[in-house]
Amino acid sequence: MTKKEIVRQISERIGMTQLKTKEIVQLTFDAIVDTLLEDKRIELRNFGVFEVKQRKARKARNPRTGEKVDVPPKNVVTFKPGKEMEERVLRLGGVNPTPSKEELVTAGAGDHASSGAKGLRIRKGT
Repeated sequence: MTKKEIVRQISERIGMTQLKTKEIVQLTFDAIVDTLLEDKRIELRNFGVFEVKQRKARKARNPRTGEKVDVPPKNVVTFKPGKEMEERVLRLGGVNPTPSKEELVTAGAGDHASSGAKGLRIRKGT
């Protein structure tokens, strides 16, 4: 999805012109970047955390020549998704992200009850 598609989708939802919506979306992106430059971190609840981290200098290898190369330190932006986003993305694949205590107890009881096992048993001499 592109910024243009995001603008179109938002403008349709809220009934605002695409031009005005584009301005709002761009201002939002600018605010995120400005905050990262000033504070090195921005936390958007239920969405995630953007953070500026410094990668250390390291040795690398030129894949064409095999020559060793020094890579200088650099700043990179990292993103850690919020719990809500992570759960929604996991559900995309049909996966239950974090089973509740009740689900764990029920699953555990069902497994042991159906097999009759209370734990691992080792038999000697067979």
